[in-house]
Amino acid sequence: MAGAIASRMSFSSLKRKQPKTFTVRIVTMDAEMEFNCEMKWKGKDLFDLVCRTLGLRETWFFGLQYTIKDTVAWLKMDKKVLDHDVSKEEPVTFQFLAKFYPENAEEELVQEITQHLFFLQVKKQILDEKIYCPPEASVLLASYAVQAKYGDYDPSVHKRGFLAQEELLPKRVINLYQMTPEMWEERITAWYAEHRGRARDEAEMEYLKIAQDLEMYGVNYFAIRNKKGTELLLGVDALGLHIYDPENRLTPKISFPWNEIRNISYSDKEFTIKPLDKKIDVFKFNSSKLRVNKLILQLCIGNHDLFMRRRKADSLEVQQMKAQAREEKARKQMERQRLAREKQMREEAERTRDELERRLLQMKEEATMANEALMRSEETADLLAEKAQITEEEAKLLAQKAAEAEQEMQRIKATAIRTEEEKRLMEQKVLEAEMLALKMAEESERRAKEADQLKQDLQEAREAERRAKQKLLEIATKPMYPPMNPIPAPLPPDIPSFNLIGDSLSFDFKDTDMKRLSMEIEKEKVEYMEKSKHLQEQLNELKTEIEALKLKERETALDILHNENSDRSGGSSSKHNTIKKPQAQGRRPICI
Repeated sequence: MAGAIASRMSFSSLKRKQPKTFTVRIVTMDAEMEFNCEMKWKGKDLFDLVCRTLGLRETWFFGLQYTIKDTVAWLKMDKKVLDHDVSKEEPVTFQFLAKFYPENAEEELVQEITQHLFFLQVKKQILDEKIYCPPEASVLLASYAVQAKYGDYDPSVHKRGFLAQEELLPKRVINLYQMTPEMWEERITAWYAEHRGRARDEAEMEYLKIAQDLEMYGVNYFAIRNKKGTELLLGVDALGLHIYDPENRLTPKISFPWNEIRNISYSDKEFTIKPLDKKIDVFKFNSSKLRVNKLILQLCIGNHDLFMRRRKADSLEVQQMKAQAREEKARKQMERQRLAREKQMREEAERTRDELERRLLQMKEEATMANEALMRSEETADLLAEKAQITEEEAKLLAQKAAEAEQEMQRIKATAIRTEEEKRLMEQKVLEAEMLALKMAEESERRAKEADQLKQDLQEAREAERRAKQKLLEIATKPMYPPMNPIPAPLPPDIPSFNLIGDSLSFDFKDTDMKRLSMEIEKEKVEYMEKSKHLQEQLNELKTEIEALKLKERETALDILHNENSDRSGGSSSKHNTIKKPQAQGRRPICI
């Protein structure tokens, strides 16, 4: 009895010790995950768990987003998860998204997973038309997206229609032109073919470098009213605060870079922006929802903190990540160079093999032809020999007949002829016999000459037969593969050509290697500037080419505004042309 009571007490205490949990679903840009979250967990506990699962260390760009009554909100790190105004129905769903954007993606995004998540998010925003992108730039971005997904262009694999099921261009762009899907695919593929050699992470970074110059990139828009009650839009991004006309989200009416703001204060529903320059008027505005005000304040604090952080020396963690990223980049570059060399050697070996096979086939054809010529020569020689034998026998027969005729003539001469008539007849017969003998002698001589000629022809035929046999013997004894420099034979397709796990991929990064790598990076920068100029020319060419197919009546307000901005700026309208980029000097902290 006592044992049973003790057992129940032990079970009860064990049951009390197990924490209560609830299910959380996290949706990233390319995956979904579910976690058992403890009831007492705060937002930071869940956020850290997601980052560890993804292997993400650049956590300061991201957050967990949810929606309250059509209003976006972000999970607070210092508040319990269930204390937020979220649905209590399990699984509780959050979106893992980038909350803050970098000023320069190439310099600030270190980890490959960070770059990939940004790429997917920006790509979706462009396709969903939350970021305006001009048609020609849309085609270029699509070509980098294809490179990131499919790798290098291969005409034998990527045949016409392989992009038919891909969503690569905003619907606005597709509807704006009288162009078939095949025509769009042709133009995307033409640029895609030029990106050969770029790895996935490089193609995604090129995409971000182009996208970050779009006017609406990284801007969070909010509907506000100024003191006079005029409806405006507030834009918050990595560079500062911007005030827009509701009909024009591309060009701000006023911009307040973070380093030119002295103070931002928030009271009830009213925000006050005090510029550092006291000659500039204070700007006040308000929004209609308390949740929106809180979100604006969060974004202002976060963007300003990152703005100040960029202008300080990198933390030890960031320095470590950048060093690891440089080493990883160097390792990948050396690995790609090695793979390129192996691929080149394999292609050379395959070309050599094909050439040897071609030469072998040619030699076989020559041997077949020589053998056929030999057979014809043997047949000709046999026929000539048979004909010579027949001619010789005919000559012997004629000689025998001539001798018999001579004997007959001598017999006739010796015979006594009694009468003149018999004498005359005898003389006539003698004359005929002499003529016959002469004719037979001529025929015999002709046959003898013909026999000699046939013997000569037989000798020439046998000489031709001997030469044919000699040539066939030379072909048979000729080496099949000529001596050449040793080239590694191509490996069978079922055996890997290199081993990713082993000593062959161990790298010792010496000073000389790093210096060489630095020189290569500098060279790449120069090449990039040249490519940028070439790229702008290509964009202008594409824009001119498709302009004739544009349906003017389908232009949106943003299309018209973008064209006007481009005309004013000489065709080089971009985010950094529109908004003044903060200078590095004269920064003062702001109070928020």
